[in-house]
Amino acid sequence: MRAIGDDGTNYGIIEIAKAIDIAKEAGLDVIEISPTARPPVVKIMDYGKWSYQEEKKRREANKKARTSEVREVRIGLNTSEHDLEMKAKKVGEFLDSGDKVKIDLVLRGRAKYLDKNFKNERIERILHFIPRDYKVSDGPKQGPRGIYVLVEKK
Repeated sequence: MRAIGDDGTNYGIIEIAKAIDIAKEAGLDVIEISPTARPPVVKIMDYGKWSYQEEKKRREANKKARTSEVREVRIGLNTSEHDLEMKAKKVGEFLDSGDKVKIDLVLRGRAKYLDKNFKNERIERILHFIPRDYKVSDGPKQGPRGIYVLVEKK
């Protein structure tokens, strides 16, 4: 197997017994880094130090990873133009931060049974005001409270 020292020294391809002897002399451990490689790679170093470095790498990767959320903006049938502009501005902010946005047209009572084209036209009113480039990833679809559209950044 290929052995690498704590300081990056390459011991070359050696037997496992020799790697263990080198580690015992230095008071270190033999850690298998890549078992599937040909030949397998081991590192001669302190196990506690190695596990700390790996944990540090994992935490750093988790900091950089960001999960996108689905934000929700609700509008009604008679929402005014100004309110639609304000909500569309908020949708733009959500899209900039990498989130998907569910725009929900809330319908109550008899309004749920209005003409489908009329309801879609009401959803289009807010889509018209969104200041960013977006694409409709889902919808318009009928939901439990009305109809909704899911938009995301282009």
